[in-house]
Amino acid sequence: MVERGRRKADFRLVIVGGRVYVDKYRPAIQTRDVYTQWGILQLLRLYPGSLPDLELLFDCDDRPRVLAKDFPRPNSGPPPLFRYCSDGASLDLVFPDWSFWGWAETNIRPWKNVLEDIKQGNKRRKWKDREPYAYWRGNPNVAPTRGDLLKCNLSDNYDWNARLYTQVYYIDWKAEFKEGPKQSRLEEQCTHKFKIYIQGWAWSVSEKYILACNSMVLYVRSAYHDFFSRGMSPLQHYWPIRDNTKCSSLKYAVEWGNNHSEEAQGIGEAGSRYVFEEMKMEFVYDYMFHLLTEYAKLLRFKPTVPPGAVEVSPETMACHQNGTYKKFMMESLVRSPSDSVPCNLPPAFDPNELRDFWDGNDKSIKRVEAWEDEYWRTHPKPNLGS
Repeated sequence: MVERGRRKADFRLVIVGGRVYVDKYRPAIQTRDVYTQWGILQLLRLYPGSLPDLELLFDCDDRPRVLAKDFPRPNSGPPPLFRYCSDGASLDLVFPDWSFWGWAETNIRPWKNVLEDIKQGNKRRKWKDREPYAYWRGNPNVAPTRGDLLKCNLSDNYDWNARLYTQVYYIDWKAEFKEGPKQSRLEEQCTHKFKIYIQGWAWSVSEKYILACNSMVLYVRSAYHDFFSRGMSPLQHYWPIRDNTKCSSLKYAVEWGNNHSEEAQGIGEAGSRYVFEEMKMEFVYDYMFHLLTEYAKLLRFKPTVPPGAVEVSPETMACHQNGTYKKFMMESLVRSPSDSVPCNLPPAFDPNELRDFWDGNDKSIKRVEAWEDEYWRTHPKPNLGS
């Protein structure tokens, strides 16, 4: 069954006796594969001798590829394919993205370091002193929905309460290697009361950075989820934004937030608290540990090193890197084994509990949409697009 996913994978990774072997099938985007493998090596350093032997296939592209409709029968046998996100129509296995160990191409430091930087950035401007608008900075060229978002920017004709800035990472963020524009730095972007999250080609790594800012996150609805977003709830951790009428939805959200400052600040702080408390790097590793351990239990064969696979270790990987790439590896290196075992895996949700959770989220979204519809019944909407 694992072999059936080979044509969709960038690499095969095998753990045998605590040692890691990689068989690379095709180039991944930038160094996503390198830092993903590096992350697994750090997991083994954190909990040495604890992971069972296993074999997995990993696809580093954005969108899920194992479609549920292609495997309709109970014994259809979908290939287990690991990736960074999935959606309700897919069966891909969701794994933390590479940037937790650093995104060298954009000079974004490993997650543990970024959290500390953003924590300091949050202290520079308190909620009451932040700009009362919705802020977004990013690359609008990766998906039509982002291009559509730019229609909501401030213009001579109308103010949708949004302040949007184009930043093409592979061009603009090169300046960071030369100590370029401060506004490119994540810790310098916690200056507005509201921040917009919008998907890219699929989910976006920007989600965790945006949530960390203590701003009320205006979350444009998306079909995609990463490994942590399914634990969040609308009106508790973020404010839901309609995808098909972004501008009017953003306008209302900012109006509501400025008129209900205490509640809006509370939502922003709850989203940020979720990131700082529930997504500490040790918890990311614990998620990885339990995901891989439970996955290994399902294998019906004894993993062996495939012909052509190359053994990888922190030493061999780091010695082939230089500059920022090597720097981030050293920053994210696990220096010593953990003094404690991984957290206990909680029991699976009862189906009724899970249904209640999703129903509660749906009700919160419908409540916001009803408020928004009522607002626009009494406020004339300009004929300027969505």
